[in-house]
Amino acid sequence: QIQLGESGGDSVQSGGSLKLSCASSGYSYQLYCMAWFRQGPDGGREGVAAIDAEGTEFYTDSAKGRFTVSRDKTSGTMYLLMNELKLEDTGTYFCTVRPGRCGNVDQATLVNLYVVWGQGTQVTVSS
Repeated sequence: QIQLGESGGDSVQSGGSLKLSCASSGYSYQLYCMAWFRQGPDGGREGVAAIDAEGTEFYTDSAKGRFTVSRDKTSGTMYLLMNELKLEDTGTYFCTVRPGRCGNVDQATLVNLYVVWGQGTQVTVSS
């Protein structure tokens, strides 16, 4: 059974930084795509970044240049380093994983392709 657990969320001021972690276990895919999604006040879940088993990184436009996704293969933990945080980065951040390659950023951040999710961690950015 796949288990995912996010941590690291906090309240920060605009321009600040946070590093989120996603602990994962219960799967042994040779090829996989792990991703971060953000759920805002409107309830919609949008992709932020993803990384595949080969370490290729994918970023949506909102994250490009400010966020860095990484993964510790040994522990199975995925990270999201968020710099230059903006008010619109506020939301609950979820991690997820699916078998297979990420493909491209659109495929990597298509919410309907993912089934298993963590419980989320809250990020609040204030001015």
